[in-house]
This record gives sequence, C-alpha cells and structure tokens, in this order.
Amino acid sequence: MTILVQKFGGTSVADTRKICEAARKAIRAKQQGHQVVMVLSAMGKTTDHLIALAHEIMERPDSREMDMLMSSGEQVTVALMAIALKSLGEDAVSMTAAQLGIKTDNAFMRARIKSISTERMRKALDSGKIVIAAGFQGIDDEGNITTLGRGGSDTTAVALAAALGAHECEIYTDVDGVYTTDPRLLPEARKVERIAYDEMLELASLGAGVMHSRSIEFAKKFGVAIHVRSSFSDTTGSLILAEPESDCAPVSGVALAAKESRLTIVDVPDRPGNAVRIFSRMAEAKIAVDMIVQNVGGDGLADISFTVPAIDRPAAIEVLRLAAQEVGAVGVEYEDDVAKVSVVGLGMENQHGVARRMFHALSESGINIKMISTSEIKISALIEKAQAQEALRSLHREFQLERPLVAPKGKKGASVCSPRRKIAKQSPADVFAKHQSVSNLGMEDILIEEVSLDRTQSRITLAGMPDTPGIAATVFDRIAAEGVVVDMIVQSNGVDGVASFSFTVARDDLKKTLAVCEKLRKHLQCDVVTHNPTVAKLILRGTGLRSHTGLAYRMFRTLADGGINVSLIATSEVCVSVTVDDAQGAKGKKLLEAEFKAEIV
Repeated sequence: MTILVQKFGGTSVADTRKICEAARKAIRAKQQGHQVVMVLSAMGKTTDHLIALAHEIMERPDSREMDMLMSSGEQVTVALMAIALKSLGEDAVSMTAAQLGIKTDNAFMRARIKSISTERMRKALDSGKIVIAAGFQGIDDEGNITTLGRGGSDTTAVALAAALGAHECEIYTDVDGVYTTDPRLLPEARKVERIAYDEMLELASLGAGVMHSRSIEFAKKFGVAIHVRSSFSDTTGSLILAEPESDCAPVSGVALAAKESRLTIVDVPDRPGNAVRIFSRMAEAKIAVDMIVQNVGGDGLADISFTVPAIDRPAAIEVLRLAAQEVGAVGVEYEDDVAKVSVVGLGMENQHGVARRMFHALSESGINIKMISTSEIKISALIEKAQAQEALRSLHREFQLERPLVAPKGKKGASVCSPRRKIAKQSPADVFAKHQSVSNLGMEDILIEEVSLDRTQSRITLAGMPDTPGIAATVFDRIAAEGVVVDMIVQSNGVDGVASFSFTVARDDLKKTLAVCEKLRKHLQCDVVTHNPTVAKLILRGTGLRSHTGLAYRMFRTLADGGINVSLIATSEVCVSVTVDDAQGAKGKKLLEAEFKAEIV
C-alpha cells in the first residue's frame, strides 16, 4: 500500500465541524487504498493567542518556555481529530513529536529537524490506523520540546513524507492551489498546474504565504511530490515537482514581502574579514538575511545593506551595533516602511531582458527602487511599503501572469525554448540518500550542488546617481540598446539620498558599456563611473542557502581567511554569488570547495 501524508493548516481545523470534514477526507483516502498520515496545525488563531498571553506577562519570554507553550495547540488538535475519526468508525492514533520520533537541534522557536524514527508510525499504519501527527514541533537530545518556526507544520508534513517514502504529500489550505501571486491581493492571479521546487522555494522565502520555505527544501532534497489543495472542495490543486510549468515563460510568479526592514552598516572599511565579522554575528543570532548588498565604495569604504523580516529588526540592530564597533564602521541605520517585491522563474536562466522589463514596469507606475538584488532565477527590488500593492499589480501585468501558458512551437511542433541548465543526473532523493549513507548529515543540513567559477565578466559601478523613479529603467535601457547582456545587478541607496549601481557584463562588452555609462554619467549628472575589467564570479548553488543563516558567514570567512576581498554579493535560496579580483578566482574556488566538501553532492 502507498503512504499518503495529508497536512491541514489552522484554518482547515479551526472548529470541530472543520475537523470532522478533514477527518472525512482522510477516511476517503484510506478507502482508496492509501495508508494515511495526517499532520495538523493548531486550531485557527490558537498559536497567536498563546503568544499574546505570554507577552502580557513578559516582553521577551524565555524561548524554551515559549516552545512548551506554543506546542500545546497542536496537541489539542490531534486529540480532537482522533476523537472525530473514531466517532466516524475509523481507527486512529494521535502522536506528539516525541511519540513520532522527530529529533531536532536545540534552537528553540526555530529548530531544525535532525532525524525521524518511523518505526512507531509504520507499526500503527500496518495495523490499519490513521496516524495523526502534531505538526510544528520536535524534541531535542535532552527531551525538550522545540518548535520549527511559524508555518512549521508544512515542514513536518513534508519531512514525514520523505522519511516514510510517501507517494505524495497533500497540503490542504484555504486556497485551492499555488497562484502566480497571492489571490487575496490580486484577484486576477492565476492558479498554476505545476511549479518547480526551485521556483516555489524562492517564492515561499520571498513572501508567498502558501508554503513554508523549509518544507520545499525537504521536498527538493528527497523528491517528494507536493499537491497543494483546498480544504473546502475536492478540486485538483497545484503540484510542486522538479520541473516547471513551462520552460519558455521567463517568470512564473511574483511575491511580495510587506513586513521587511532594511539595515545598513555605514562606511565599513573595505578589507577582507569585515563582512565575516558582521555576518558571523547574524548567524550566531540565527537571523536570516536577504538582499545582501555590498556595493563598491569610495575612499576605501563601503556600505553593507540587507533586509530582514521586520519582526527580527530589534534583535538585528543590537547585533549590528556590536559588529559596527568591531569593524570600525561609522554606525547602523534602519528603515521599516519598506517592502520587497520579487519576480521568480527558471526561465530567466535562458532569457534576457527580464530585469529591464521589471524596472520599466515599476518606473511606469511611479515606483522608486531603493535596492536591487539579482540571482539566476530571481530579481528583488526594495520599495516604499505604501507602493507595494501597485508594484505587485504592475509586475503581474507586465509578465502577463494572468494568462494560461502556451509554449511556442517550431515548424515541426517542437518547443523553441532553450533547454535549462541541468546539474544532477540523479533525482534529488537519490543524491541525498547516497550522501547520507557516507556522512552524518541531518535531514535539514545544507546541501551544496555545485561550486563554480566564472572568469568571463567585468564589473562597472555608477556612483552618485539621482535617487528618482525610473533611474534603473533608464540605465539598463541604454545598455540593452547596445546589445549588452547584464548579469549581476546590485543597487543601493546611500544615506545621502543618492543611488549607486554596480553590475557585471561580459568582458568583450566592457568597452561599449563604459561608453554608454559615460554618456549616462553626463546626462544624469552622476559623480563617477568606475570599473574592474577582470572580475571572477564565485557561485554556490544548493538548496535553502538563505534559510541556513550561517552559510554567508562561512563563505565570507573562508575567502577572508585566504586574503580574498569580496566586492559584490547576490543571494537567493538556491544560489549565492560574489565577485572577487580575477587573479584570486581560482584560489577562491578551491577554498570554497574545501570548506563545503562535506555538503557537496
């Protein structure tokens, strides 16, 4: 018999009537020949209520006790579900994390799964029972209850599906699938039939609320098929698999993260080791950072900016003030009224002009860009929070995401789309299983697919540009008109209200790009154009690179220890890229391969 994991979120089990409806779905699945494992969240807003109670007593409650408190919500739900199933004549057993054998590290409130023992679950399933698992929780080596972070029931469900070798993991929620953007924000959003792991991983980490990003990490590593469905109907939802819906579409979705903060360490001495000190502090505090922008500075100084979830800003400020003192920076600044809008798509790997279209769409809507960060399958822009809704709408419209995809065909009916880059010949599950057999990796430990070196690029920086809407569109329009393809793009707005752009182009295109930039400098009255004709781009590709908060620190530390200075940084969930001097590129690659040897598959 095949195993089916069904996960029901808080809105799907918000009251006893909905609990009974979910129970009937599980019974139908069992009648169809599946062994069924249900993973449940706390009822409705229970977790929010528990957190509020704790904060009525203490502003910053102890994290261990918060896990003890928050995990109680799921225990109520699983017990009620077992009662509901038995009332309907079906044998069932509810289990907490300790009974399920979900072992985690001891990072309270954001624990990671180390291992899962399936013996007790399999015994219950083989005896004909429906197993009801408490989501969101685990236990550490000392028997303490831990929680996996908000949205962690998704992670529990996909992890159990991986450990049990389940046929599929169904995620039941209040929407009927994965959409091109949040349909609650844009009614014209389209439900997709299928979306790739990497695309969903980026969208989930960038603000798409339908799935927890760490659950997609599990799915990709183990090859788990995820089916996102509605709790309130039996309609077909959306599948999350290895392949995208289309190889032709440059963008598969738009995400909005409205609760963001931008942090900037001002005037950091530009020398090896300083980024290490900063990000080691953030890693120790287990604060996930995004949109890391270290731009090329003047007078031996550079600003380092990045975004964090707004909820983490107070803790991040404390950390960064200490780091600023250590590296001799001027100070720390922050901005709260910002939002991050991003376009994501595997099609970006073989199609050019996506960034230019994005900047144009925002410019035509009068939206100013504060920061830009790009990767191979993602472009993110930081904007004013008040303009977030309009930004989302303009980008969704620009890439025509409301329309069903129709792949263009050649003369003989074959697709005219270019093939995408392929890394692993084996399935992710096969790769991970093979790697686990010869290492001590935990289930959520990071996996690196590839360390690569690109020595074909040059870096150009336009500094002291006016901070006005449309400036990015103007710059990259002029460059594109010369037939130049831009790779990495980094924009940051300094504390003096001016913008700075850095980007890389092919070395063969450097001369004509510099000519364009010199004209732009005069036209836009910029301060200066600088360049490095030979830079090396070092790239780490893997899974969940952003959510593993220590990765940036390890990367920067390894390069700094080797005396290698980093000039540009670009981050995403599946790729982290930095530029260094060309003469140090090969050395940097060897150092990174040695540092991540245990995690490279």
